[in-house]
Amino acid sequence: MNATNAPDAAVLLFAGRSLPRPLRGLTTVPVSDDAAEAVTAAIEHFHRLVVVGDDADLARVLTRLLRSDRLDVELGYAPLRRTPATRAYRLPAGWWAARRARHGTAGPVPLIRDDAGTALAGAGRWLPVDGAETLRGEGIVDDAALFDGDVAEVLIEPIGAAPGLRAGVPGRRRRVRRWVTGRAAQLGTTGALVVRDGVYGTRTVKRSTFYRHVDDWLLVR
Repeated sequence: MNATNAPDAAVLLFAGRSLPRPLRGLTTVPVSDDAAEAVTAAIEHFHRLVVVGDDADLARVLTRLLRSDRLDVELGYAPLRRTPATRAYRLPAGWWAARRARHGTAGPVPLIRDDAGTALAGAGRWLPVDGAETLRGEGIVDDAALFDGDVAEVLIEPIGAAPGLRAGVPGRRRRVRRWVTGRAAQLGTTGALVVRDGVYGTRTVKRSTFYRHVDDWLLVR
C-alpha cells in the first residue's frame, strides 16, 4: 500500500518529539507514557502508523499490535538519529526516515519477541545482577552453543530477515566477534537482568528467551 495523502495513515508522536516536515498533513496522535491506549485507538481507524520516537517507543507499539492480534497494521519508523533498529532493518533516520515512512511500501519482516510477550525492535541484552561483573549460565541459539560459563553480557538483535535474530557475546570494546543466527536465543542462568531496547527489566530471571514470532510484522521502507 502507498500511504501518500492516504486518510488511513496517522503519526504516533511520542512525548518530547517534534513532527517532521514530511509528515505534516497526516493525522497526529500524541502519545504519553502509556502507549497502549493511544495505539489501541489508532489501530481502529488507521491502516498505517508512523512512529516518531526511539526504539523503545517502536517496541511499545509493536508489543501492542502483537497483543491485540493486529499485525496487519503497517508501521513506519521515523527516529531523529540512527538506532539499533535502523541498522537492523536498514532504515534511514531524520528527514529521510519520515519521508520513507510516509511514501514507502510495507513488507513483512520477522517479529522478534520474548517469553514475556514483549516485542524487540532493535537490541536486547542479558546482564549480570546485584553488582556482579559477570553473568553465569549457558546460552544457545537454536541448537548452537553461544556460551557456557561466565560472560560480561549477551547481546541479541533482530536481523530483519530469516531466520530472525542473532546473538553474541561482546568483548572488551563491546564488539561481538562471533554472531550466532537463528530463530531463538535462550538463556539459563543463576540470575540475569533483561534489557529490551534500553528499558531495564524490574526483576531477576533465571531463564529468558527471545524468539521469532509465528507471524511477521509489516514494516514500511
